[in-house]
Amino acid sequence: MDNARRSDYDVTNTIRVSSAREVRDAVQALFANTWPDAPFNPIAQAFDTFEAAFTGRLPGYFGVDTVYHDQQHTLDVTLAMARLMAGYERVHAGTDRALGAERATVGVCLALFHDIGYLRTHGESARNGAEFTRDHVSRGARFVAQYLPAIGLAHWTPVTNEVLHYTGYERPIDAVTAALTDPRDVQLGFLLGTADMIAQMADRCYLEKCRDRLYPEFVLGGVALPLAANGGRDVRYASGLDLLRQTPSFMEEVRLKRLDGAFQRAYRYIEPLFDGRNPYIEAIDKSLTYLRQVLRSESWRMLRRTPQVFTTAPDSLTSVRGLMNGYFTEAWSPDN
Repeated sequence: MDNARRSDYDVTNTIRVSSAREVRDAVQALFANTWPDAPFNPIAQAFDTFEAAFTGRLPGYFGVDTVYHDQQHTLDVTLAMARLMAGYERVHAGTDRALGAERATVGVCLALFHDIGYLRTHGESARNGAEFTRDHVSRGARFVAQYLPAIGLAHWTPVTNEVLHYTGYERPIDAVTAALTDPRDVQLGFLLGTADMIAQMADRCYLEKCRDRLYPEFVLGGVALPLAANGGRDVRYASGLDLLRQTPSFMEEVRLKRLDGAFQRAYRYIEPLFDGRNPYIEAIDKSLTYLRQVLRSESWRMLRRTPQVFTTAPDSLTSVRGLMNGYFTEAWSPDN
């Protein structure tokens, strides 16, 4: 099954995570089994809004143009989030730790919109959504706060303003946790942060996407070449290959400090759905092992996949690379 896995399918190779319809249907099946009396219409509406926003059909928005944080990434995260919540509910059903249907609905909405802060709005001067890398979570929280009243969930806004920050680095996790009063909301955040990390690292083309897509986003977002204290530029990632060389330590740190540490091994809630197995962790471990082989041999041809980019414009990857080259020219010009 692993050898036959298609590039835009989930870890089970059964759901096309580039398709909002297929992911919505999978989420609906999980809800029907876990919260059979819950209305699904708010989630269906959220899927429609997500698709409209990311394809440029939502008034005021240009659509997604970030080549790493594209539609497939968000849908992959949303499927992982629904699975984690369903597994968690199986373990804690009938206890005061259970999430409940409405909180789970909010969880799906947060997964769908966790990266909407990357979308440019009309009137903004940014040339690409990657320029919002450092504050995209706060931007997303503002969108969610404005959107929830449309589906009857306005009263969740104080919670969602905090929980969405489990997917980013704008605020320390401890500070986010301290701002939440209900342990179930904290758990929702752990599940959301976990879904975001395990879905992307378990992507069949994660390594190629880091090299070819995440690096340009890091450049445009000021992460690869951040401003130094003296006004010059530090070099955190010199190239896509340099980013790959640092990826094993990043994956190990994420596992230790976030997944196992801050999020308290929330990824284990996948296992009730897969007879004790965890296909996400298995895929991540396999990818890390393969990357180490590549780095030892420096045979970059081993990373040969060229998956489709699911953005609004068909030439978005070419456009982003052009912007990246322009950024380099400007950053290293004598005037700077």
